[in-house]
Amino acid sequence: MAQPTTVIKKNTKTEEVIQQEKLVELQRALAEKDAALTKALDFIGELDKIGALEAANSMLVAKDKIASITLGQATREPVTNMINNLMGAAGVLTKMDPEVTAKLLDSVVVGLKQGEDFVESDKKVGAFDLVKSLKDPDINRAIGFGLHFLKGMGQELKK
Repeated sequence: MAQPTTVIKKNTKTEEVIQQEKLVELQRALAEKDAALTKALDFIGELDKIGALEAANSMLVAKDKIASITLGQATREPVTNMINNLMGAAGVLTKMDPEVTAKLLDSVVVGLKQGEDFVESDKKVGAFDLVKSLKDPDINRAIGFGLHFLKGMGQELKK
C-alpha cells in the first residue's frame, strides 16, 4: 500500500535560472522580429545622425523650464485674446446653417476670381457702367444681400 503524501515540495527557480529563461525568451523574440528590429534601429540611427535624439534628450532634461516658458507664453494677453476670438467664432459658426455658409463661401471664391480677372484686364468702370450694372440680376442680388447684411448687422450692433 502507498504512503500518504505529507510534504509538498515547491519547485522554486533560482535567480540564475529565471535570468536564463528570460534570455532564451529574448533571443526567440529577437529572431522572430528580426526585420522590424533592423528597421527600428535604422530609424533611430537616422534620428541620431540629424541630432533629433540629442534634441529630445535636452528637452527632457529641461522639461520644467520648457513647461514654465510655454505656460508663460500661453497666458499672454494676445494669446488669450486669440483663444477667446476663436471660441467666439466657433460659437457663431455653430449657429449658421452649413449649406448657407458653403454657398456663401463658394460665391466669395467665384467673386474673387472674377474680380481678379477684371483687375488684370485694365478696364475702367464709369458712372454709367455702375448705373447699368444695377439691372444685372447677379449684381442686384449681391447688392441686395450686402444691404440686408449691413442692416441686420447694424440692428444687432445697436443692442
